[in-house]
Amino acid sequence: MAHYILAATTASVSELKKNPMGTIAAGEGFPVAILNRNEPAFYCVPAKAYEAMLDRLEDLELNAIADAREGQTVHKVALDDL
Repeated sequence: MAHYILAATTASVSELKKNPMGTIAAGEGFPVAILNRNEPAFYCVPAKAYEAMLDRLEDLELNAIADAREGQTVHKVALDDL
């Protein structure tokens, strides 16, 4: 069965066990696909890349909320009224 590998860098589980930080460093800041018997088992994602993904997901969710509210009536409120 064919599998898509969604990373430019791959490593085996054995390589990850031998040198975890070296394996992650090989991705140069991008995710590394970890293969088990030549099939992707999981992805090692560096902290900065993971944070960027979560920020992007949050932005997409906020945009979806804003798009859903488009066309609704706007109610002006003064800060003193709050």
